[in-house]
Amino acid sequence: MSKRGRVLVAMSGGVDSSVAAVMLHEQGYEVIGLTMKTWDYASSGGSSKETGCCSLDSINDARALAVGYGFPHYILDIRDEFGDFVIDNFVDEYLAGRTPNPCVLCNTHIKWEALLKRADKLDCEFIATGHYANIRQQDSGRYVISKGKDEHKDQSYVLWGVSQENLARTQFPLGSFAKAEIRQMAKDMGQLELANKSESYEICFVPDNDYRAFLRNKVSDLDDRIGPGNFMLSDGTIAGKHQGYPYYTIGQRKGLGVAFGHPMFVTRILPETNTVMLGTVDELERSEALVRNINLVKYESINEPLEAITKIRYKDSGAMSTLTQLGDTIKVDFHHSVSGIAPGQSAVFYEGNDLLGGGFLV
Repeated sequence: MSKRGRVLVAMSGGVDSSVAAVMLHEQGYEVIGLTMKTWDYASSGGSSKETGCCSLDSINDARALAVGYGFPHYILDIRDEFGDFVIDNFVDEYLAGRTPNPCVLCNTHIKWEALLKRADKLDCEFIATGHYANIRQQDSGRYVISKGKDEHKDQSYVLWGVSQENLARTQFPLGSFAKAEIRQMAKDMGQLELANKSESYEICFVPDNDYRAFLRNKVSDLDDRIGPGNFMLSDGTIAGKHQGYPYYTIGQRKGLGVAFGHPMFVTRILPETNTVMLGTVDELERSEALVRNINLVKYESINEPLEAITKIRYKDSGAMSTLTQLGDTIKVDFHHSVSGIAPGQSAVFYEGNDLLGGGFLV
C-alpha cells in the first residue's frame, strides 16, 4: 500500500472526477476508481439519448481513464437504493406540495454511504469526489467544509448533510482550483475529449429536464388522482384553473396559462385543496423561515442567536440573517426580506466561507 494511503474515488466519467483521480494518483495515493450506477434511463420515460453520469459512455470513459493510469476501477449498481430513497422522495415531495432537493439527499444518504461501505471492503482509508469544496479539521476536532476557490462552481451548498463521521474520511482534491484550471489539467494529460466535455445542470434522473413528465411516468394515475384546481389570489379571488398543484413550484412565473397584464408568480401551494396561490413579486418576499432536519457542520450546536449568510437555493448569493436553534429546527430571521422561499428546498448557512450547516425549508 502507498505511504499516503488508499483512496476510493467516485468517478462519474466527467472531467472533474477524472482529474481528481489522476491528481491523487500522481500525489502518491493508491487510487481505486468507482463508478456508481444510480438509475436506469430507459425506465424514466426519456425521449432523447442517454446522457450524464450514469450513461454507458460515461462509465466506459471512467474505466478507460483508470486503465490508462494503471489503477483499478469498479462499477457499483445502487439503482435500488437510489430509487427507493431519492426518486421516491422526489415524487413524494411534489405530491406534498414541496420542491425537493434530490442532490442533497443523494449525497447524504446514498453516495457517501455507498462509497464508504465499499471503501471498507477495499481497505481504503479515504474516499474522494470531484466536488468544488474544501475540508479541514478544526482544533475542536470537528471537520468543516468551506467554499471552493471557484465561486461559480462552488458545491458546498449540496454537501451540508454529510455527517462528521463521513467527512473525517473525505477528500476534495479540486477545492483549491478553478474549473478552467481543471480543464487545462485534462488537456495537459492528453485528454482533449475529456477536457471539452460539456456539463449537465439537470437532475440526473429526470429525462429531458421535464419533471412534470417524470411525475406522470412514475405515478400513472396522477392526473386522475389530482386533476385541475384553482389559481387563487391572496384576497380569495379565483384567477383561473391550473393542471394540478404538483406541476407548479414557488416563484414560477412562466407556463401558468393565465394573463394579468403584469407579472404574477406562484406564492404558495396548498395540496389539501389543490390550490395554487398567485401574487405579485412583493408577495413572494418573506422575512423569516423555519428549517428542519438540521445537520450542523462547523459547530455541534448553536446555543445563542448567531449571524450567518443563508442561501435558500444553489445559485442564491445568500442573505444576512440571524439563526436561532429551537430544538431540532432553526429559525432564520433575514435582515432584509428574501424572495421565493420554497418548502422542501435547502437552506444552507455560512460563516464567511465556512459551511455552518443546513436543513430543509418548512
